[in-house]
Amino acid sequence: MSNPLLFSVVVLIWGSTWLAITFQFGEVDPSISVAVRFFFAALILLAYCKYKGLSLALPRHIHVKMAGVGLCLYTLDYSLLYQSQQYIISAIVALMSSGMVYINVVLRRVLLKKPIRTEVIVGATLGLIGIGLIFLPEFSKVSANDYILLGISFALGSFFFASLGNVISERILDHGTPVIQMNFWAMGYGVVFLTINALVTGAEIVIPNNPNYYYSLVYLTVFGSVLAFGAYMQLVKQMGSDKAAYVVLVYPIVALILSTIFEGYTWHTEAFIGVLVVLLGNAIAMGKLKINVFTKQSASK
Repeated sequence: MSNPLLFSVVVLIWGSTWLAITFQFGEVDPSISVAVRFFFAALILLAYCKYKGLSLALPRHIHVKMAGVGLCLYTLDYSLLYQSQQYIISAIVALMSSGMVYINVVLRRVLLKKPIRTEVIVGATLGLIGIGLIFLPEFSKVSANDYILLGISFALGSFFFASLGNVISERILDHGTPVIQMNFWAMGYGVVFLTINALVTGAEIVIPNNPNYYYSLVYLTVFGSVLAFGAYMQLVKQMGSDKAAYVVLVYPIVALILSTIFEGYTWHTEAFIGVLVVLLGNAIAMGKLKINVFTKQSASK
């Protein structure tokens, strides 16, 4: 699949998971919900590998790195994200998630010794401004309290570990590791870590009564985990974790559209401008605007 198609798949699915995740709150401890989600996702990937006859044998050093991805990306990232959304509004989470691109750039430089791409920094900055404009009215509803600070701390931790998991994933994929097998093992390790966390923290296992919990679980497992993460990791492999991370700046737009349909969100002038700024930043980050400019200059010569 081409990069634009992979990018679109990830944005559309993850943009809709923001709404689906809200049905996971209430009866079940967040760490249990995440563990169950990735357990079934890993089972689906295992069944696919067996059906296709794909080998699951990988070198030990790759397993160590995949365990790191399981810990950072599938355990700490999601556990902390679920926790943060119980204390702060989605607008703050969306704005803070845009900082992931900067963290990815720095970690990619420090850990992988890969160059910092100017277009990604410029694009991320525009994306950050755009997200701020989109959710501007929501920030007026925020009142400072201890729970806000707790939620922000959870969110910061979530996005740092997500970035670290992204960079480790890029290192694994640089070794030629197949995406499907990598996701299976990383999710499997993630389930182990999540289960240990649930046991240590004494999370209570509850059978939810709300059918919406199960509907959202199926969607988050099949689409949010198996398909979206498969597409995302392929994107990391083809274009790098710094550019791939720009999806976090675009999928809030999808979430906003769904909120308009299902939650009665009312668009305002700043939101329209913000969407345009985010899309402009995306064009610059992906090199599309730069290519167009160079093409025109070449034609004039």
